[in-house]
Amino acid sequence: MSTNDWSVPETDVFDRIRTALETDADAMLATVVDVEGSAYRRPGAKMLLEPGGGGAGSITAGCLEDEVRALTEDVLAAGEPRVETWDLTGEDDVWGMGVGCNGAITVLLEPLDDSFLPVAEARASGEDVGVVTVVGGDPPLGTRGVYRPDSGFADGDLPDWLTDDVADAVERLLADGSSDAVTVDADDGTAEAFVDGVRAPPELVVFGSGHDVAPVVELAKLVDFRVTVVSFRGAAAADGRFDRADDVVSASPRDVGDLRGWDADTYAVVMTHNFVDDRFTVAELLDTPVPYVGLMGPGERFGEMREAFAEAGRTLTDAERERVYTPIGLSLGGDTPYQIAHSIVAELLAVAHDRTPEHLSRREGPIHERIDVETD
Repeated sequence: MSTNDWSVPETDVFDRIRTALETDADAMLATVVDVEGSAYRRPGAKMLLEPGGGGAGSITAGCLEDEVRALTEDVLAAGEPRVETWDLTGEDDVWGMGVGCNGAITVLLEPLDDSFLPVAEARASGEDVGVVTVVGGDPPLGTRGVYRPDSGFADGDLPDWLTDDVADAVERLLADGSSDAVTVDADDGTAEAFVDGVRAPPELVVFGSGHDVAPVVELAKLVDFRVTVVSFRGAAAADGRFDRADDVVSASPRDVGDLRGWDADTYAVVMTHNFVDDRFTVAELLDTPVPYVGLMGPGERFGEMREAFAEAGRTLTDAERERVYTPIGLSLGGDTPYQIAHSIVAELLAVAHDRTPEHLSRREGPIHERIDVETD
């Protein structure tokens, strides 16, 4: 597996999983199901491994990938899942010799089979699902169920006593896009279950057709946004300039509200460099529930835009003003197209993850927030 396969976006990992399932290819799925202490990835991280060295994704920064890969043939030959724990905290053995992690990492290794297909298909179609997989206890190891917010557990073979007990934990973790292991102790049985909140990638819509749009699209795709470019110049939408985008459309600024179903998981970046186009676009976006409207340009320009709104009889509320991020981006320094794009995408990530940007060296507590869930 090449370095590029190791570092692909999570969307690409799921796409590779879906392709392997649809082609009935032999493959092993490795999923981090528990972490004690520090680790590069959190529970839910996945890696696809194929016989002969192929695959995609990562579960650590390289600390365990070779160890996990060495088990691929055994797991596929046995045809059964297994759970392995690597303790990287020791000081007297190889795991303590500066391998980059400082925690105990538990990984579910399983032959990839059709029980995971509903998960891969849901993510591809933009649907959020909760995945519950047995990693210990009475039900067979690897027994899986898929939870859908609108219909509950519609796929899988989990016993009712387990799904009833774990439902609240699934809803909470899915709402946050987090994953965790939970213990179920019911009258009919006991189980250790890994609850994986698999959220569809967030949507980013970039308005503009200038050459500075492409770096934003590229970087946003690398951090797992699904990206649509909207050009108000039809020729720019058709010239292949934004081939990294998932979709490129041509529209009028006054039609922005009708372009798609806007929701709280959709983010917008407005960078047309045309004051009138920007003004109409921002006005349309503020009538949708999008939480982030990033506007290219200096603060004075937005002041002029607000004056234009007022002259047209519209005064922005405080809540609307807080959704407009302008000047767009974080203060990272630099003025090249990619440096500017990095500042924009970094701000998008912070807003999407509900974070206030800060130096990690000055952050108290763990880097990754932990959610404690309890079953009934």
